[in-house]
Amino acid sequence: MPSEFELIRRHFTRPTPQALLGPGDDCALLVPSEGMLLAVTTDMLVEGTHFLPDTDPGALGWKTLAVSLSDLAAMGARPRWALLAGSLPTDDESWVARFAAGLFACAGRHAVDVVGGDTTRGPRNLCLTAIGELPPTKALRRDRALPGDDLWLSGQTGLAALGLAHLQGRAHLGEALRETCVTALQQPLPRVELGIRLRDLAHAAIDVSDGLLADLCHVVKQSQVGAEISLARLPPLPRGIEPLLARHCQLAGGDDYEILFTAAVDRRDELAALAGELELPLWRCGSILAAPVGEVRVVDAGGQPVDFAARGFDHFA
Repeated sequence: MPSEFELIRRHFTRPTPQALLGPGDDCALLVPSEGMLLAVTTDMLVEGTHFLPDTDPGALGWKTLAVSLSDLAAMGARPRWALLAGSLPTDDESWVARFAAGLFACAGRHAVDVVGGDTTRGPRNLCLTAIGELPPTKALRRDRALPGDDLWLSGQTGLAALGLAHLQGRAHLGEALRETCVTALQQPLPRVELGIRLRDLAHAAIDVSDGLLADLCHVVKQSQVGAEISLARLPPLPRGIEPLLARHCQLAGGDDYEILFTAAVDRRDELAALAGELELPLWRCGSILAAPVGEVRVVDAGGQPVDFAARGFDHFA
């Protein structure tokens, strides 16, 4: 079997045109564009916690990068570079080759150079650091939501959680919906272009990774505001699924990697036009309130409060 360094050379050493120096030395050498800030994020994917043991390696390679690109997107940053560290239980070259193909497919789609990393033997655990850049005054932060802002959501939350429920035998999905939901779980699409276009339109933003309500709570707490989210303004629930399960997945399922953001009321027409241009639904699903600070209220079509205790995923809950 190939050595550690041979595996890296064969499958992870690719041209890095955006780096002064890529893999093969003690460090990569990177030069940000003039006048730009760097945005840096790290995500860890652990077998049994973030993905099932029999997950397709190519899909896992894609997702390992995609989840970190989603963080960059939520800040309005353009992705540039990535570093990958991981532990693997065996030196299965077929698995590594398929994983690398998925990783570099995602990297190629978003013009990301993989410039280094590390590997060791151990339980399957993948840790990726992504680096992007953006103008100094354009970062989309969690602490910038303002009372009176509209609350917007891209795409459709809940599909990934339904896909996981199907794979775990907690739900049975029809063939078409099953394919959609499992793909959403295993090969999410980071909203990179949306994040960049929101730099001049949104006030605050976050990517939905732990659950819609959980991540909205991060925004309202850091912005010192409250929020109301309307069930009637969210994407329609998938048909053929028990409604309570579908609603739970939509509000608290997580693993969606959509962007939740706030914007002034007078931006509605521009955001509607952007949705059409990107061919990506943007749902005006609620509003930011002055009070109660740090709280999120869920209401029905008539504006009446709905009791929904579940919020989202917590590794230590």
